[in-house]
Amino acid sequence: MSAWLIWLVLGILLIIAEMLTFTFYLLWLGIGAFAGMVVALAAPDAWLLQVIVAGAVAIVLTYTTKPFINRLHGKREFRDPIDDLVGREGEVVEDIGVSTMGIVRIGTETWSATADTPIPKGERVVVKHRGTAVVHVSKAKGEG
Repeated sequence: MSAWLIWLVLGILLIIAEMLTFTFYLLWLGIGAFAGMVVALAAPDAWLLQVIVAGAVAIVLTYTTKPFINRLHGKREFRDPIDDLVGREGEVVEDIGVSTMGIVRIGTETWSATADTPIPKGERVVVKHRGTAVVHVSKAKGEG
């Protein structure tokens, strides 16, 4: 079987697979296979050149179209929802001591909390930074 025919079949299969997935990565691989087919038609015995051209075309298309594809898919950077706690206000539910954790309610959630100074139950606090399961708070402005 001729090399150009193998590249053609591979390109068609990749394009069909792309139509089922809508990832665009298989599309670029399919176009790379077609580029390999063109090289196979021009130089049938240069199989290494065919592979290099096919790979290079797929890689160039993948990296040059990545911003467009990300916009098309509405892709955003991952942001952990816990990061949104920093700067939010809450209320102390259980006293916070200097060396002991207390509990604060932020919105509808309760969190273990630490503070640099003791904060009694009922005080308003603001989250200064967060750990994995513990937030560090200080008294909110306007609180004694």
